[in-house]
Amino acid sequence: MKQFYNVLILFFINISLISCLQKDILYQAVDYVYVGDFTQGLEGPAVDKNGNLYFVNPLHSGSVGKVDVDGNFSLFIDHLPKGSTANGIRFGKNEKMFLADYTGHNVLSIDLKTKKISVYAHESLANQPNDLAICCNDRLFTSDPSWKKNTGNIWKVEAGKFYLLSENMGTTNGIEVSPNNKTLYVNESVQRNVWAFDLDSDGNISNKRLFYKFEDFGMDGMRCDIDGNLYITRYGKGTVVKLSNKGELLREINMKGKKPSNIAFGGKDGKTAFVTLQDRGYIESFRVESPGRSFSKSNSE
Repeated sequence: MKQFYNVLILFFINISLISCLQKDILYQAVDYVYVGDFTQGLEGPAVDKNGNLYFVNPLHSGSVGKVDVDGNFSLFIDHLPKGSTANGIRFGKNEKMFLADYTGHNVLSIDLKTKKISVYAHESLANQPNDLAICCNDRLFTSDPSWKKNTGNIWKVEAGKFYLLSENMGTTNGIEVSPNNKTLYVNESVQRNVWAFDLDSDGNISNKRLFYKFEDFGMDGMRCDIDGNLYITRYGKGTVVKLSNKGELLREINMKGKKPSNIAFGGKDGKTAFVTLQDRGYIESFRVESPGRSFSKSNSE
């Protein structure tokens, strides 16, 4: 009988060990894929509904890279049209890819099947469309910094046109919509502020309020998970910060590189965060507790 109990105890110990090994190690950065030495412009990660990761400027300015679900890196677009250089990427309905074209003052669109590139919207008064947020039938929002003047704007881009929502802000950079589509978040890299705006059903903003302020280092891209937590890349510090939807600092994740530029959620369950870095040649990743907002949205369409 004693031998039976010993065997039973060993069985449950082994089950427990297997269960522990199967659990994710959360918030620990690892190298996801090597994408080349030219990464000072690496930006704009976004994941399509099939799990492929896209990002800009991997081998040279004006290129678009792709990493498939098996982790294989390839060049998706060698060169955008002359005068265009992309930054943020978002996916809309029917898998249309939108890109913020900061040198061409455009938002571009790319058909994933044909790779046809089109100008979705152009605005000559824009400084340089930088990052994109999306909601509500392909309604886009773009940050628009002027790095020389340390100022910036926010634009709504809808039905092929730019609409100015806010001007004379700081250096607007990262931008995101909350999971319930009722809040627009925008950060100012130089001023280190994160602002929140009420967002109405027509895509207009009001009730500007300070959501969070950092005392050091800059910020770049940011994305929400389905719980409304906001992940922000801390360019120069080498971290990603997780803020609650109440503006509380929940944790800070250390990356291997010092220049994380942007973040996207993907993987089989949407709980893998992919981070582009501009100083290592690698895209890094870490696991999180809740799926990203965009992953949940793309898989519900």
